Amino acid sequence: MTRKLSSIAPDWWDYTTLDDEILRDAARLTAHDMLKLSRPGFQVVFYDTLEEFYLAEALEYINAWKQSTHDNPVGICGPIGPTEQLPLVARLVNELGLSLKSAHFWGMDEWYLDGKEVSVTHPLSFERADRELCFSRIEPSLAMPEENLHFPKADSAKYRASWEGVRCAVMQGGQGEIKHWAFNDPPRREGVYKSQPPAPDEYRQLHTRVVDLHPVTLVQNARTSGGGNVAGVPRKAISVGPVETWKAEKVSIWHAGTHDNPFGQRLTTLMIAKKIPDTSVPMSLLADHPNVQFNFYRPGIGACEVEMH
Repeated sequence: MTRKLSSIAPDWWDYTTLDDEILRDAARLTAHDMLKLSRPGFQVVFYDTLEEFYLAEALEYINAWKQSTHDNPVGICGPIGPTEQLPLVARLVNELGLSLKSAHFWGMDEWYLDGKEVSVTHPLSFERADRELCFSRIEPSLAMPEENLHFPKADSAKYRASWEGVRCAVMQGGQGEIKHWAFNDPPRREGVYKSQPPAPDEYRQLHTRVVDLHPVTLVQNARTSGGGNVAGVPRKAISVGPVETWKAEKVSIWHAGTHDNPFGQRLTTLMIAKKIPDTSVPMSLLADHPNVQFNFYRPGIGACEVEMH
């Protein structure tokens, strides 16, 4: 049976193609309801202040890197969006005198333009942001070796190989308005996916790759990073894949209330808690990961109520 068309972009799959009952159930959730959706393998955590929220996010880096030794290297995969934790990471490393000589870091994604990844001179470069906000601020005597910094490229072979032989303790992420982690967007509605989106098991076979970005993702990134100039946002990106995500021992998603709205935060919490994976909502595929944590800034959860502005 053919599912309904998206009310946002009819040539794409997205959350508006879900059964209306799921959408209604998500919209009805209170913050208290969300907290009660924790289950084995999925933990919901609230923070009352932004200071506590971003400090806790930064400490995931520290706790991962503290486990690393030259015989058993450990790393963390981290996002651009949010970024507020990154300067805190550098400050903590310096204050604690934490040597990162055996530690690793994977960037989650990068923009793709003119047949290759954007350079670090591009104003929207994620690698540039990671370096400027975090890694260039770490004392040279403590700094991670350059070869242990892994940023995705258009030719993803080297990046994909870097996940072998190194334990990823945590993959962090935010949640975009199209309900992605990294740039794992829902696919176009075409070809064999005209009537139904790909099955979750099929989507989970995807490695780090170049992806087409859903129109909502373009608008969101223009809003959050480009002053609203959609024309300045690349139409493609390179994204860490589900294959690499499932190599992470833990997936930790951080909801500050700035990258997705009250409804979106509720929808993915519900779908993961109730184990309803659907590739029109890529984040929901984490329902099948053994260790997922959703971290919420409590005031950012908001409410799904009509409020005219």
